Amino acid sequence: QVQLVESGGGLVQPGGSLRLSCAASGRISSINIMGWYRQAPGKERELVAIITDIGITNYADSVKGRFTISRDNAKKTMYLQMNSLKPDATAAYYCNGRDLGRGTYYWGQGTQVIVSS
Repeated sequence: QVQLVESGGGLVQPGGSLRLSCAASGRISSINIMGWYRQAPGKERELVAIITDIGITNYADSVKGRFTISRDNAKKTMYLQMNSLKPDATAAYYCNGRDLGRGTYYWGQGTQVIVSS
């Protein structure tokens, strides 16, 4: 089993910054790729950023240059640093882990981000 727990969401003003954390536990050695997704009310869940087990990253065009995904292997934690936040970033943010060998997806419970003045 793999468990993912997000934290760090909250209310932030436009132009502000926020850092989300995803703490992983269990059989995390099986996870090849981790990422952040977000879902706003009435919209589909969308990919924000990913990071592979060897540190390769990729970002959605909408957040490129403003968001940074990273991981601390010693702490078994993944982060999403969000800068220059805009109201359209308001959403529930979810941590995801993928076991490519088994075709298994793991999800956290989500953390809410609200960007509003």
